[in-house]
Amino acid sequence: MAIRKAVKGTAVVASGGLVAFYGLTQLTEYRKKQARLSRVEAVEQVNMAFQDELPSRQAQLTALRNTQEFDVLVVGGGATGSGCALDAVTRNLKTALVERDDFSSGTSSRSTKLIHGGVRYLQKALVKLDYEQYMMVKEALHERSNLLNIAPHLTALLPIMLPIYKWWQLPYYWAGIKIYDLVAGAQCLKSSYILTKTKALELFPMLKRDKLVGAIVYYDGQHNDARMNLAIALTAARYGAAIANYTEVVHLLKRVDPQMGKEIVCGARCRDVITGQEFDVRAKCVINATGPFTDALRKMDDQKNPNICQPSAGVHIVIPGYYSPDNMGLLDPATSDGRVIFFLPWEKMTIAGTTDTPTEITPHPIPMEEDINFILTEVRNYLSPDVEVRRGDVLAAWSGIRPLVTNPNSKDTQSICRNHIVHISDSGLVTIAGGKWTTYRSMAEDTLDAAVKAHNLSAGPSKTVGLMLEGAKDWTPTMYIRLVQDYGLEVEVAQHLASSYGGRAYEVAKMAHVTGKRWPIVGKRLVSEFPYIEKLLFYLN
Repeated sequence: MAIRKAVKGTAVVASGGLVAFYGLTQLTEYRKKQARLSRVEAVEQVNMAFQDELPSRQAQLTALRNTQEFDVLVVGGGATGSGCALDAVTRNLKTALVERDDFSSGTSSRSTKLIHGGVRYLQKALVKLDYEQYMMVKEALHERSNLLNIAPHLTALLPIMLPIYKWWQLPYYWAGIKIYDLVAGAQCLKSSYILTKTKALELFPMLKRDKLVGAIVYYDGQHNDARMNLAIALTAARYGAAIANYTEVVHLLKRVDPQMGKEIVCGARCRDVITGQEFDVRAKCVINATGPFTDALRKMDDQKNPNICQPSAGVHIVIPGYYSPDNMGLLDPATSDGRVIFFLPWEKMTIAGTTDTPTEITPHPIPMEEDINFILTEVRNYLSPDVEVRRGDVLAAWSGIRPLVTNPNSKDTQSICRNHIVHISDSGLVTIAGGKWTTYRSMAEDTLDAAVKAHNLSAGPSKTVGLMLEGAKDWTPTMYIRLVQDYGLEVEVAQHLASSYGGRAYEVAKMAHVTGKRWPIVGKRLVSEFPYIEKLLFYLN
């Protein structure tokens, strides 16, 4: 078996030459894009007013009701929908967005918190010589670099370790990771490297020592997914998009096109979930960016539309921080059933996951006990026997539904490509489906390109590459020190405000309550173990 795997690994390394060639041919292109990111301020290209004060939800609802016709109405306030709204409004299109729950309340806040190109997708591209998967990884690596640039306060580099327990795996995985670096080209975050057994255990002392050969470390990005989603939506609002949460679509509006003689979508009947009031939002183009609920909106358009999404449940668990180092993640590339498990530090805790199993679509998916136990079992396989992995250590768990694009030839969701598709129905409904968190911006760009063409909208190319998101302006890695010195906040609280709100953290600090103590002067904690302060609740509301 080991020989067969070794031969397979050799074949993969050989086939990697093709991918390496692609990577080399694209290196110049990557360098140009990187230069564009570092030298061009995208905001200078956006010829429109930027609002310093955000409109209230009531003001946004009024705009939705009273605007005669929008150019674009986006349905769905997840990462992709918010990205579509930002892309549209920065093209000078009159833009609206409605979300029936809260921004990032669904799949977009239930991710692995990684900004990544997809190591395992690259592996599949190599094994199957799949050029489409290779291009998906290449695109994601470009978007990874862009996202780290446009929201530095919400993102960070994260080294991830691949422990090696068989000698033949060392050259196999090393070649794969080096190709990953190569495909990233000039946008490679940091070069991967090999660790000896001693050094690996020094950096990750919880690892199982028995038969450990060494480890390979590579770099990806990590982000606060829920806050990132909100930052995208807020940025769209500051550029003039009318966006409203807790506003659901009751049904789509249609009119008969006199030229084509058929019905076309021209807006949506919406309902304010809080008050129950209904109103019409008319638009030249409606974009369906509802993630797992894509098919539900497609059937509002036409009951005969077939399903194009195959939902897959991704479960994550949160366990105490002592299960992993503060600054090093771990990847199990080959679990007992072939899935990949990440083991990542997150806000002084550890996230472990994810699963990948077919599921039914529900508004609030609940993690299954068998999925939690599967993750715990895989965690045990990689940790030292000294570390007792207990079910009682699971502090939290969540399940997110991935809106995977159905491949009729696939037998399970693991083999479905994570790429996205843009579909335009006969009635003009634009649907964006599939994809992944990291590529939300390019998905939005492709969607708006298709929408502009299909509906003859007057708009130029996308301007979101390099466009700084909410809070990124005026943020620096050391701004938390100013918060401590100028406002008298505890260091941990100041760091939390800086990493959550970026340059807007000063506005939050000004609203913090005086503690009545000598130190800290302001910033009374809600709970002593966490850096959340009282006035913060009023700011969030």
